[in-house]
Amino acid sequence: MLITACDQSLDFDMRGAFGSGLNTAEAARAATAKRPAADDRGVISYPNYQVAVARRGDMVSDLAARVGTDAGALARYNGLQPDDPLRAGEVIALPSRVEEPSPDTGSPTTGPIQPPGVDITELAGGAIERAGEQRVETAKLPPATEPEKPKIARGLEPTRHKVVRGETAYTIARLYGVSVRSLAEWNGLGSDFKIREGQYLLIPVPESPAPEQTAPAAETEPPGSGTPTPTPPSATKPLPDEETKPVSEARPAATDEAVKTARTETRTPSGGQFAYPVQGRIIREYSKGKNDGIDFTAAKGAAVSAAEAGTVVSVTKSTENVQFVVIKHSNSLATVYVNVDEVAVKNGDKVKRGQKIATMPDGNPPYVQFQVAKGTSQVDPMPYLQ
Repeated sequence: MLITACDQSLDFDMRGAFGSGLNTAEAARAATAKRPAADDRGVISYPNYQVAVARRGDMVSDLAARVGTDAGALARYNGLQPDDPLRAGEVIALPSRVEEPSPDTGSPTTGPIQPPGVDITELAGGAIERAGEQRVETAKLPPATEPEKPKIARGLEPTRHKVVRGETAYTIARLYGVSVRSLAEWNGLGSDFKIREGQYLLIPVPESPAPEQTAPAAETEPPGSGTPTPTPPSATKPLPDEETKPVSEARPAATDEAVKTARTETRTPSGGQFAYPVQGRIIREYSKGKNDGIDFTAAKGAAVSAAEAGTVVSVTKSTENVQFVVIKHSNSLATVYVNVDEVAVKNGDKVKRGQKIATMPDGNPPYVQFQVAKGTSQVDPMPYLQ
């Protein structure tokens, strides 16, 4: 059974995804951006999902009618009833895509918000400008009316978190390294920051830094040129002898161990059926068909521990030389630790909950993917960690 589970696609090559995906670990060290403006219906659209923003006095059925979706499906998807009242500004996840925002729906842009990228028209314009004084033969053509190019909004796609039983706005904010206030502002939470099971929350994204502008360097003359160097007084009359007393010995430099002790680390909470395998941050959550597990980041060499007691059934490498460990547990469950380094266990070993089995590898950022397999299927690990 577990061999079959190991043959499933484990999405080993996750390293390239960090360059284009959202890295929520940076949100803790940077100001969060404002939530994008919705169109007249309240729709905000991203490539992988859409949400709608409620108005004052809205019920779920009112919002469904305005955006053009089924009220029952919308309510079930968000853990609500069709006649439940909504707060002004509350974000509701849409179960299926509706008409994309456009000028017809009151949006200045058309289509989903796309990730920041290079504008091909800018590149083309720059190439024309760099052509210089080259002579180009042209022929006059009759004027033609071309359709105006649609404007596209640019921005990062937020991580979407589904609330499970026992979670609070504070624990979720701490989990993703954002402030609870920014989490509340992005999702239209009340002053009590109350959330409900089954609710979808958008995790605020970091504010994009302003492009650096470098001023042209001023032309300077070499030191001493242009004006004569004055003769210092000590050259004509030596300074008197001065009696000095030795100062106390310099304080010894801090040891590596002291630096480690003083450094503040973000610890990941634990306490569910499975323990967290890494004491670090979550930088990518599970997404069916896109990401088969939860990606954790921590310092290179940090411990990767067994999430629960069990038996090691596989220690191997993929064809891309990515090392992983599979541990069998009770109830047809297995945990998989992908992209680990310095494996400390072997096939057949019995391990305890929290026992170190490997370390974090090097990387930018270093990461380990934690997966949960139930039978031959990979499932979302988060419910087992809560």
